[in-house]
Amino acid sequence: MGRTSRRKRTATANRAIAAAAALVLGGGGLVAVDVYASAGEGRSGPARGQDRGTARQMSTIDCPDAGIALPDVPDPARPEVDRELAVMDTQITDAYRQFADRKERIAQDPSLAENAVLGPLRSKRSASLDRIGIAVERVAGARPQGLDGLAGCSLRADDEDGGPGGGYGGDGGQDPTGSADPGQDGGQEGDQGGDGLEDGGQGQGGEQGQQGNGPEASDFVDIRSVRPGADRPRNRRGASRGTFSTDCGRNENGKFNPDNVIAAPGVSNGAHHMHDYVGNQATDAFAGDDDLAGGGTTCRNRGDRSTYYWPVLRLQNGEDENDVDADGGGKDQNTGEIQTPSQVTLRFVGSPAGKVTAMPRFLRIITGDAKSFTNGDANANASWSCTGFEDRQLADKYPICPEGSQVVRSFAFQSCWDGKNTDSANHRTHVAFAQDDGRCPAGFRAIPQLVQRIVYDVPPGPGFAVDSFPEQLHKPGTDHGDFINVFDERLMKKVVSCINGGRKCR
Repeated sequence: MGRTSRRKRTATANRAIAAAAALVLGGGGLVAVDVYASAGEGRSGPARGQDRGTARQMSTIDCPDAGIALPDVPDPARPEVDRELAVMDTQITDAYRQFADRKERIAQDPSLAENAVLGPLRSKRSASLDRIGIAVERVAGARPQGLDGLAGCSLRADDEDGGPGGGYGGDGGQDPTGSADPGQDGGQEGDQGGDGLEDGGQGQGGEQGQQGNGPEASDFVDIRSVRPGADRPRNRRGASRGTFSTDCGRNENGKFNPDNVIAAPGVSNGAHHMHDYVGNQATDAFAGDDDLAGGGTTCRNRGDRSTYYWPVLRLQNGEDENDVDADGGGKDQNTGEIQTPSQVTLRFVGSPAGKVTAMPRFLRIITGDAKSFTNGDANANASWSCTGFEDRQLADKYPICPEGSQVVRSFAFQSCWDGKNTDSANHRTHVAFAQDDGRCPAGFRAIPQLVQRIVYDVPPGPGFAVDSFPEQLHKPGTDHGDFINVFDERLMKKVVSCINGGRKCR
């Protein structure tokens, strides 16, 4: 199948789009500003590294992570807290833009960063944290301890060590996710740049692609240099060996938005990057359970109205997309042609350690971490490969596939549920991954595991990237997937029966 995209060609394909690079830790964190960036601007501009050396001398904002500091939030307060954490993400994205707008002046007068960016940012964070404190106190009767200490942000030299992901590594790149993938070492031994790619990311035909906020040449590796990885745990006696597949299309109808109804409900552009959606067509930031239950679906089996979404993948070839002036698109430094997958496979599989139980309706699962570049790899779950080489998986590199092979991104979602909650304060602790032996942790039960495989027919070599928060540099390790279960009761029973009975069903 040929490559497909949804874009708008303008009269000036090399239209300059102001960009910069930053690192942000959710609701706070590190912002390492690279003031030289021009996504899709062609060959014009200074050589990469010339302007950067001066502008990045004092270019990192260090802020505490409010999301991590608030692990326990009462259920009634969670919607308001989630909205404020999303607002704090927007505040840092705005600070990133303020640096970009003032890049030349800040390079000449670093004190301007404190007066024009850091000061206003602290004030906005203080107001958001105060609203979080009020929301929690209203329900719990007590204000969370230490909120006031989360507002302060400091500016430091970008060559100082800091944060779980470290500072932006410059031309040398870095390994922010600390991949635990067994094939990763082999990948790093190979050709990291490939095909004569210059740092900064060069698309096909000699056009420069996304620059400054990623990806870089070091983010790509030839899949043929990666060692095959380990298999999943062997099935024990009594394992659930069946599968259930659901066909929900490839987003041929082009449902996109930059919302995240799980992590940032009620907030437009809560993701600051564009998502592909298949399945439930009512999904946006404001969709509640009733909206999802009544929504249309692209799934062939109408008993599956679940929501499946992930960041779009774009070609970094200097071409404008329809969202070049929109939130989640060009306004958030996500540029290039959105690629429609050539194939999307959604399968639910069993547990190697025993039977599975039905997952509850409206269960929400986030797999991977959209901010793993700065958060570290604790929640990262990206997996990249190529058709014909899928025994070789990459966690924090994009694959360079040989001619005739297609790019594959896959997600194996958490397969253990706490038996009580459909969501949690951090949207993670109500589900868990199985242990190395395939068993669920104590207090969790096995549920059908969603395994998602998305294939793209893109030109061989570097020149593509997933959408990301602008501050996450389009790193491959930030890839993530989201799922809301809206199977009806009868179909979920069939799913469990097929899996536990060792059958392959659709």
